[in-house]
Amino acid sequence: MGRDCHIYPSATIWAPWNLSCGDVVAIADGAIIYNPGRIVLGSHATISQEAYLCGATHDYEVPKFPLVFSEISIGPLAWVCARATVQPGICVGEGAVLALGAVATRDLEPWAVYAGIPARKIKNRSIKGRENASTR
Repeated sequence: MGRDCHIYPSATIWAPWNLSCGDVVAIADGAIIYNPGRIVLGSHATISQEAYLCGATHDYEVPKFPLVFSEISIGPLAWVCARATVQPGICVGEGAVLALGAVATRDLEPWAVYAGIPARKIKNRSIKGRENASTR
């Protein structure tokens, strides 16, 4: 856990020992971090209200439906907006934004904004002073 992280009281973290947070990470009320495997949140990443990071699924081709988990990585300065979902094994690039209610089914490029189900790139993201933002 990095310095100055803020995890709100009603956030749910299924396996805290599998969560790695950089500095100044925020996980909002109602967010669900389902992490039977590792989930990494980069510095200044934001996980908004009721967002869902789903780090596992089941192998539906095997009769006993065994649990299958894959690491999720949320890059520095990335934002997973309210009620958005990130599927197992997805990498959300540095500075990427996953819009309200969107579902990330593939890796998200750095410094881009994604929306929809499945999430599609709708534009590039720019931040004034981004070269200094991760050091604040």
